[in-house]
Amino acid sequence: MFDAVRNNKRIVQIFLALITLPFAFFGLESYVRDAGAGADLASVGETKITLPQFDQAMRDQQERMRQNLGANFRPEMLNTPEARLAVLNSLIDQRLLLLEAAKGRLHAGNELLREVIGKIVSLQENGQFSMERYEAALRAQGMTQAQFEAQLRQDLTLQQLVGAISDTGILPVSAAEAMTRIQTEERQVAELRITTERFASEVKVEPEAVRKYYDENLAQFQVPEQARVEYLMLSLDALLARVQVSEKEAKDWYEGHKERYQQPEERRASHILLSGKGDAEKAKAEAVLEEVRKTPARFAELAKQHSQDPGSAGNGGDLGFFGRGMMVKPFEESVFGMQEGEISGIVQSEFGFHIIKLTGIKPLKQRPFADVRAEIEGELKRQAASRQFAEAAEQFSNMVYEQSDTLQPVAEKFGLTIAKSDWLPKNPNPQLASVLGPLGNEKLLAAIFAEDSVSGRRNTDAIEVAPSTLVSARIVEHRPAAPKAFESVQADIERRLRTQQLSALARKSGEDKLAELRKGGEDKLGWALVKNVSRLNGRAVPPAALQAIMKADASALPAYVGVEMNSGDYMLYKIMKVGQPENVDENTRKVLQREYGAVVAQEDFAAYLAALRARYKIDINKAALETKER
Repeated sequence: MFDAVRNNKRIVQIFLALITLPFAFFGLESYVRDAGAGADLASVGETKITLPQFDQAMRDQQERMRQNLGANFRPEMLNTPEARLAVLNSLIDQRLLLLEAAKGRLHAGNELLREVIGKIVSLQENGQFSMERYEAALRAQGMTQAQFEAQLRQDLTLQQLVGAISDTGILPVSAAEAMTRIQTEERQVAELRITTERFASEVKVEPEAVRKYYDENLAQFQVPEQARVEYLMLSLDALLARVQVSEKEAKDWYEGHKERYQQPEERRASHILLSGKGDAEKAKAEAVLEEVRKTPARFAELAKQHSQDPGSAGNGGDLGFFGRGMMVKPFEESVFGMQEGEISGIVQSEFGFHIIKLTGIKPLKQRPFADVRAEIEGELKRQAASRQFAEAAEQFSNMVYEQSDTLQPVAEKFGLTIAKSDWLPKNPNPQLASVLGPLGNEKLLAAIFAEDSVSGRRNTDAIEVAPSTLVSARIVEHRPAAPKAFESVQADIERRLRTQQLSALARKSGEDKLAELRKGGEDKLGWALVKNVSRLNGRAVPPAALQAIMKADASALPAYVGVEMNSGDYMLYKIMKVGQPENVDENTRKVLQREYGAVVAQEDFAAYLAALRARYKIDINKAALETKER
C-alpha cells in the first residue's frame, strides 16, 4: 500500500525530472480557464494558448535539445516555421488531453500526491521524506510548493487518461506472431566485393579536369569571413563573487525566518493492516487487536502473520519515520495523537483497518545558526547580486550603445577586464562553437559580423549569451571571405576526382553483373563468406546491405541484390536460403511482442488525438506565430 509508488520506478523517474526541469504551466485549472490577455497563438475549444506559455515551451524544448545533442546543438534548429509549429501543436495536444481529463472528472487526490512526493529519492534523507530537502529543491528552481504540486497533480491526472487509453489497446495474437516471424526470419547469403582498387590502372585524372572542378566549385574552397575582437562580459556570477554578507546580516535573516530552518516533528510507527471495509474484515481486525493487547511484545510477529500490507508486513509492520502530510488523514491523526509505545484501537482508512503501534518520536528541531550560516550567506549573496545585475545590465547596455567606438569606459565603470579573442569564423561548426565559450553564441556572432560592426568598428549591442550573462564585442581586425589558392587544394581535388571515377567504375561493374544474374545468366562468380543474417542479427553485413537483403523478393532462389558502400566498393549478395530459426528464445519473443505492442499503442494514441482534434474547435493565429518567428 504505502510502498506502491516506491516500487514503481517509472513514476519515480518522471517526478525526479519535475524537480530539475523548468515548468511551462501551473495546474489543470490554468489550462481550462482563459489563460490571460494579449495576442494568443491558438485557441482550443474555449481555452487559449498564450504567448508566454508558448515561449516557455520553446525554452523547455531548447533545453531538452541542448542536453540531448550536446556540442551538436544549434539554437537556430528551433528558429524555423516548422519547428515552432511543432512546439505549438504539442501544446495543442496537451491542452486537448487536459480538457478531456477535466470532462471525465479525472483527478489526482491529495493522498496520491503525498505518496508520490514522499517517495522521490532526491527528497529523502536516510530513506525518509525530508521537508527541508523538498523546500530547498523548490527554492533552487524558483518555485513555490503550490506551483510544483499543481503541476504534479496535473501530470498524475494526465497519466490516468493516457494509461486508460493505452490499456484499451488489443494486440491480436496472430499479428504479434506474424511480426515475430518477420523479425526473426533468417536469410543465408554469400557475398562478393568489387573493390575500387581493381580499376586503379584505368583511371587518370587530367590537370584540366582538376582546374575545371576548382573553378566551378569555388564555394567549396572558401576561407570563411573572420574577425578578431575585444569584448566585455557582465555576469551575475562575477557580481556574486564581489558581494559580501556580514555575520550580522546573516544572523538577522536567520532570526526573521527561523521557521525555514526547522526539522518538523517525525514519528515512527508499525501497523497491521486488514484490507477491506466490511464487517467481516473489521471483526478479524478486532480479534487481532485483542491478541496484540494480550501480548504487546509480539506486535512485529503478529504483523508478519496477519498484516496485508506487502510493503511493511515482512518488516514486522515497520513504516519508518514520517512527517505530517505523508500518510492518509485517519492514520496520521491517530499516530500524532499517541504516546511512544502506545497501541491504537482500530483505525479505518480507505485501505482497510489498521492497528498501529507508535515506536519512535523525533520532536521538532530548530537547526542552529552555525549549521545554516553558509546556506543563508549564499542565498543573501545571490539576492544582492541579482539586484545589482538588474541595475547594471541596463547601464551596461546603454553605455556600449551610446559610446559605441570603445569599450574602455564601460570596463572602467563596472571594473571589468577587456578580453581579446583569436580569429573567429563567421559561421563556426557546432564543435568549434562549443569551445569558443560566450563568443560561440549565434546571436553574438551575428552581431559581430553585422555590417555596422565590420565597417564602423562599432560595439555590438549587449547580447545575452547565457542566463544573466551579457557580452558586447568590438572588431579590432577583420578578414573577408576569400577562396583558397588553387595550389593549396589541387592535390585534394585530384584525390576526390580519382575516388569518384573509381567508385563509378566499381558501381558499373557491379550493376552489370547484377543485371546478368537477374536475367538468369550463368553464375561463375567467386562468392565467399556465407552468412546467416536477420533483422535482429544483421551485424555481419553493413546496415545498407542488410536493408537490401531483407527487402529483396526471395520467392525464387537464388535471389541477388547489390549495394554501393560508403568506401566506393560495390557489394553483391546472393540469397541462397530463407527460413526461421529452430527456436526463438522466449525472452526475445516477449521483447519483440512488447515492442510491437508499443507501436500499436502509439498508433492508437495518435488516432485518439486525431479524434480529439476533430471534436474540438482549434484555431491557430498564424500571424502571431509568424511575428514570433521574425
